[in-house]
Amino acid sequence: MGSLNIPFLSSGGLITNYYCTSQCRHCLYGCSPKWPKKYINIEKTKENFKVINSLGCYSVHIGGGEPFLNIDGLEKVLIAAGEENMHIEYVETNSSWYKNDDYAVDILGRLKMSGLRTLLISISPFHNEHIPLGKVKGVMSACRKCGVSVFPWIQEFYPELEMFDDNKTHSLNEFKDKFGEDYIKNIPGRYWIHYGGRAIQTYKKIYPLKPLDEILSYGGCVELTDTSHFHADLFGNYIPGLCSGLSIKLDDLGKPLTADEYPFITKLYSNGIKEFLNMAISEFGFKPLKEYFNKCHLCFDIRKYLVKEKNVHSKELQPVEYYDNV
Repeated sequence: MGSLNIPFLSSGGLITNYYCTSQCRHCLYGCSPKWPKKYINIEKTKENFKVINSLGCYSVHIGGGEPFLNIDGLEKVLIAAGEENMHIEYVETNSSWYKNDDYAVDILGRLKMSGLRTLLISISPFHNEHIPLGKVKGVMSACRKCGVSVFPWIQEFYPELEMFDDNKTHSLNEFKDKFGEDYIKNIPGRYWIHYGGRAIQTYKKIYPLKPLDEILSYGGCVELTDTSHFHADLFGNYIPGLCSGLSIKLDDLGKPLTADEYPFITKLYSNGIKEFLNMAISEFGFKPLKEYFNKCHLCFDIRKYLVKEKNVHSKELQPVEYYDNV
């Protein structure tokens, strides 16, 4: 394959912050309360929207982290979207910010004035470990009162969560005790989960691991070109494919990436995980395990080693806090 080039964008989102009230066990981006409390500023918001627009994408969603941890910041993002002719499909929330009905109605009414139309509300056993269902119900009720549409992600879990006390959080073990030992194992069959980020750490303990030789049989990582669900973040990073912890500067999209500037991503795209591993062994002394969950598991293992053990500073391995939180 030639050089990696992202000439256009299809559908994606803006990550306003990585810090979050929750530390969900399936989170692709390793969000948690341990992240620095940084939130996207107005200048970076507009820069991101301009680049995304220039590459043919005119609508995005807003996610995190938890975007509602900075209401003023979220309001500015929504206003900036209007100024840059960027349609906001929905804003994601885990509902942790809910205090009472009046407070939620006030917040949502204010954001609606700035352009909020639809709220994606997270509903799953992973979220319920951190957020009581009562808060979710409260936000949904406030949306109805304000005329904000609700995108429940996903509604299928709602009846199961309702079987527990909705004023409390509940561990995954409680779900297993109630619904069976295979409950967590079967969630990916009902709920879209990408096996990257923290989901690797969760599901490598549940599903069988594969021998290293089988993992190395894959060719170039063409997933890096996928723009069907891209994300750009508060630091001006574009996350290629769904490869969290890998980054391309937004300004470098729309042109072929060079091996000098992006040696790791170039190697993964052109030659695949086997050559990336060979480089890590020969140049950095990396020692692989005998088995891995998938090639993303091996890739993450290598990248974390480079960042945490060898102190490799690279614009390709950003944000560095990701490697502390997965």
